[in-house]
Amino acid sequence: MNLLTRNIGKSKVDQNIVLLNKSEIKRVLVCRPNGRLGNLLLITPLLQEITSTFPNCKVDLFVKGTLAPIIFENYENVEKIIDLPKKPFKSLLEYIKVWFVIKNGKYDLAINVDQNSSSGRLAVKVANAKYKFFGDFPDSQIDLKPDYEHIAKYPVYNFRNYLTTLGIEKSNRIIAPVDLKLNSFELTEGKKALDQLVPNSKKTICIFTYATGAKCLEENWWEVFYKDLKRKYKDYNIIEVLPVENVSQIGFQAPSFYSKNIREIGALIANTELFIGADSGIMHLASSAQTPTVGLFSVSNLKKYEPYDNSSIGINVYDCSRNDYFKIFNSILNNGRLNIYSRAV
Repeated sequence: MNLLTRNIGKSKVDQNIVLLNKSEIKRVLVCRPNGRLGNLLLITPLLQEITSTFPNCKVDLFVKGTLAPIIFENYENVEKIIDLPKKPFKSLLEYIKVWFVIKNGKYDLAINVDQNSSSGRLAVKVANAKYKFFGDFPDSQIDLKPDYEHIAKYPVYNFRNYLTTLGIEKSNRIIAPVDLKLNSFELTEGKKALDQLVPNSKKTICIFTYATGAKCLEENWWEVFYKDLKRKYKDYNIIEVLPVENVSQIGFQAPSFYSKNIREIGALIANTELFIGADSGIMHLASSAQTPTVGLFSVSNLKKYEPYDNSSIGINVYDCSRNDYFKIFNSILNNGRLNIYSRAV
């Protein structure tokens, strides 16, 4: 599929087309056919960019799996979720039906988020849209930013560059954060869940000790880290959010929270002062809850995936000493954090 689709749209950047009125863009198709929690959360900055540029537009999302309706439920401009089945060859009719839905839709603009996505390129190609952006842009025409490599940011930069070909002035505003858009009710319920878990007045540090494959740090690493964390932050509660697998790299020593509802998890984390966890979907969830997040990286590309905004940062565990970790934690905790309820939907 990659071989068949890798050149779709690469030779075509709309030329000599002037978009005279932004109100012309009323329906947008955004293509990110991936079902992973982190990858879906990481398109929220682009979605916010689209709705800031075209405030009156409605957006359909072409994704995979069943998480998208949960993640984007508070995004008012999102109208329809078009989801590919997780296992296409076991749901062949549903898979084929999705492509007819895309073909039969009428859009003013179709956007592929990930330039390396074969299904995303194909969806934009198939879509009935006046303007089509396939996700990449000629290197010679890109004004590279220091953070261009980040997977949540380069789609925004590329989209801004593409819009200049339609006569729209390039925006220089700061790229929006990854945002789950928790509302005040959810945040209040998250506070109640946290209070039940640690019924005292101390502030809370949240850890997440699991990750998939090589990204998962060994139990011995976490055991030592957790002991140091407890010793240095005696005035804080330390809790652990558990993965769907219900496992703990510290042997369930800390008060733990388990849920399969990602909005419940996000709301609980939103009420903590600091999140520390390995590179994972839950790390991005913590960042999307607007909690200062420290991502612990061991194998992944830090510049591409690290959490950002709201004092968040990624650190390579092999390049930093434990003293370096705690200097970073102290800096974040001493700076405080924004009032989460003031940012609620």
